[in-house]
Amino acid sequence: MAETKSYYERHIFFCLNERANGEDCCARHRAQAAFDRCKSQAKSLGLLGPGRLRVNKAGCLDRCAGGPIAVVYPEAVWYSYVDESDIDEIVQSHLRDGVVVERLLTPPDVGR
Repeated sequence: MAETKSYYERHIFFCLNERANGEDCCARHRAQAAFDRCKSQAKSLGLLGPGRLRVNKAGCLDRCAGGPIAVVYPEAVWYSYVDESDIDEIVQSHLRDGVVVERLLTPPDVGR
């Protein structure tokens, strides 16, 4: 079977889900600001576009306990981040240079 190239080299998805019932969720941890920061940083570094990177919003990724959460595909690397410097590190290290930011990895057993 012939190998096909993906339209984007990588996608990063940010959970922006907000729970109406008062449960903890990514939206309550400034996930929109993190998404905006990531997109802005990636754009300023020239990383966006076909064959490169796409920064996407996502609904619930069902890993709220580790929130806020982002996931990078195709590697399926899950990140828990705290502030803008974490986002900048993910952009520069993983999204630009292809090096996973080990200290921000979401533990594999963390779910909802």
